[in-house]
Amino acid sequence: MRKGAQALSPETELGLAGELIILGAIVEAGVPSAIAIESWVGPLDGIQDFELGTGAMEVKTTISIAGFLAKIGSLDQLDDSVRQPLFLAGVRLRQTETGQNLPDFVDAMRHAVKGDGEAERLLNERLVAAGYFDAHADRYPRRFVHAGMRVIQVGTDFPRLTFGEVPVGIMRAMYEIDLEKAPGDNVGVAAALKKMGVI
Repeated sequence: MRKGAQALSPETELGLAGELIILGAIVEAGVPSAIAIESWVGPLDGIQDFELGTGAMEVKTTISIAGFLAKIGSLDQLDDSVRQPLFLAGVRLRQTETGQNLPDFVDAMRHAVKGDGEAERLLNERLVAAGYFDAHADRYPRRFVHAGMRVIQVGTDFPRLTFGEVPVGIMRAMYEIDLEKAPGDNVGVAAALKKMGVI
């Protein structure tokens, strides 16, 4: 079934909200809007959600109150052998009665790039690629508030499975890690962008 024929699943809805929060933070940190949106390759089936400078950033979103289980979909996702440095951004949302729903997050991003024709075009293109259509806006009644963010550099001591670290013959794996237990300092989006050489 093609994207757009039906509304996003609750999990995908949550993930898109988290990616829009990170996209907004990238723009706020000083990356020009069009460049920031062009770097958002998750909707285009990129291995990581953002490819910036020499590096990349993978975004995981949760509404869990305890712990932060992040689903890793492949052996490539946390492999920094191709793009370095690699960061994992964990976005925590809290479901509330009065927060923002997914269309509100979309509108906030559209407002942030208003007047930049190229950024507006790229944003709408990425939203469609992600399976978001304005016609489905009423199908996203859940409301959230942004309750925190942790941006960690994926290094040698980070818990992960990659092609170089699994026994020969294993070709595919999906697994979960608890971001709250993963070692590493919370560097924030701006510091991550500096390490990637984009600001």
